Amino acid sequence: MREEKENRETQQKPRRKARDIWGVLHIYSSKNNTILHVTDITGAETLSIKSGGMMVKAQREEGSPYAAMQAAMRLVEEIKYKGVVGLHIKVRAPGGYNGPRYTGKGAQAAIRAISRSGIKIGRIEDVTPIPHGMGCRPKGGKRGRRV
Repeated sequence: MREEKENRETQQKPRRKARDIWGVLHIYSSKNNTILHVTDITGAETLSIKSGGMMVKAQREEGSPYAAMQAAMRLVEEIKYKGVVGLHIKVRAPGGYNGPRYTGKGAQAAIRAISRSGIKIGRIEDVTPIPHGMGCRPKGGKRGRRV
């Protein structure tokens, strides 16, 4: 009897740890606001969304580094609770034909706050839309903007 019981105990496979969950953090940072959006790796399921405007009262402070940092800290708390251990980061500026191709002040502050929080960071890439060729006609009319 004892031998059979010992054999059964040794045959049981050790329990595997739950797979580490990685997510994708999409940072959209303009002059006026910073939006942080975490999805799963496929991008199909949203895990959390925070923005600078949710953290401050005054509209002029939505794009500030402080608001982005607060949003990032709250976002990290939420995704840690959901079991996310690492993030790939995609940073985006308004871009396109009429928007600036540089990110706002909040993007760098948000990335810094996330790296300090203990979440692993995989890749950081810039996904700002950049126009190629002459595609859409830029605003300003035939002779451009006259200053």
